[in-house]
Amino acid sequence: MSVDSKDFQYELQKAIAYAHQVTAEKGATSPEAAVAWDAVEEMRAEVSHQHQQPKKTNFDKYLEENPEAPEGLMYDT
Repeated sequence: MSVDSKDFQYELQKAIAYAHQVTAEKGATSPEAAVAWDAVEEMRAEVSHQHQQPKKTNFDKYLEENPEAPEGLMYDT
């Protein structure tokens, strides 16, 4: 699932709301709050990670599917 999709953003917002709720009910130092905020942090880290990776071109995808293609061999060093 793309982190830019509406579904992912919706799930992230739900996770944040849940973490706030658990923190309010159990306390900021509770294990439950820590787990809830860890889930939020993992989701945010995935957003950051996916935005740092350069998008693959169609040529790159072609070379991954066809590693012995002559077009790709010309660029090997």
